Amino acid sequence: MLLKTFGGSFAITAAGLVLAFLYGGTLGLAVVAVLAVLEISLSFDNAVVNAGVLGRMSRKWQRLFLTVGILVAVVGMRLLFPVVVVCVTAKLSPGEAYRLAMAGGDIHTPGTYASVLHEAHPAIAAFGGVFLLMLFLNYIFEERELTWLSWLERPLARIGRLKQVSVVVAAGALLLAADFLAPAGKPVSVLVSGALGLITYLLVSGLSELFDPDQPVAGDGGGRRGGAVVVAGKAAFALFLYLEVMDASFSFDGVIGAFAITSDPVVIAIGLGIGAAYIRAMTVFLVRNGTLNEYAYLEHGAQWAIGALAVLLLCTIRYEVPEIVTGLVGVGFIGTALVSSVVRNRRLSRGKPPATDLAAGSPRLTSAH
Repeated sequence: MLLKTFGGSFAITAAGLVLAFLYGGTLGLAVVAVLAVLEISLSFDNAVVNAGVLGRMSRKWQRLFLTVGILVAVVGMRLLFPVVVVCVTAKLSPGEAYRLAMAGGDIHTPGTYASVLHEAHPAIAAFGGVFLLMLFLNYIFEERELTWLSWLERPLARIGRLKQVSVVVAAGALLLAADFLAPAGKPVSVLVSGALGLITYLLVSGLSELFDPDQPVAGDGGGRRGGAVVVAGKAAFALFLYLEVMDASFSFDGVIGAFAITSDPVVIAIGLGIGAAYIRAMTVFLVRNGTLNEYAYLEHGAQWAIGALAVLLLCTIRYEVPEIVTGLVGVGFIGTALVSSVVRNRRLSRGKPPATDLAAGSPRLTSAH
């Protein structure tokens, strides 16, 4: 199972390291290794959340997520996305942007590739921050049988009975960010980018609801797996789009943060691409091993990590937030949720109700979702 799931990632790692050495020598090899570790540490919460969606898709679409999806993640987000941002921001042609990228320089040198991308960061952070904030809010405002931080999640779920409350909160957060965090001359671009993030989330999530992914689709692997509904066809395609946009939002901080290490777009694409391959393989591993069902609070922890990441992304509109802080916050939430899940499983095995359920007064003690 391990080799079958991570075999492609191992192959990508070997090819990437060889390419990095041929391209940049020992230094290029070392920087690629650092970037790969950075991407993995920043994106583990991404893997957990993706697993919750991917588990509802047929094996065919899971394979597409690992193959076609990784091309989108590496070539699209890690290589082409920064170039497109530079083209739009600096009003350059793709060829000029590529030449600027290969010319080197750092974020403190005006006119360089890294500097132009750094200037565009407030708008990028607004888009990604609002999209991820909507993802978190729609999860936390939803009523569910099992809660992790019951003292907080249950009151929030009651507030969630107010329709579109997540849109109201996200829009309010965007207005505050544009007013108090946007640098001089940037409030409009922050507002527009954040609004695009909100619209993108509503559009993609609306597509998934339009195709009614809770209903299995005949053919293409649709049906049931382990008692859970598995979707295929148009419903799976809608979820696939949702995953790709969500992955893009997760990758913004890693792509921008990578320029603090190197301004070479080729090295960045190789390093972050290796990390992205492991995150996607880890997503499939979590799905096929039923990890989210076994450790019931793991998804809760990942969603709280997403909420923290969304807030941190919005904060980076004005302030520098070290990548180590982002990584530790995500690991902290997920690690705590994992420990809570283990404690819950032990209590259930002894015939005792979990402490969180006792605190909430819930009559249902064994349902994970």
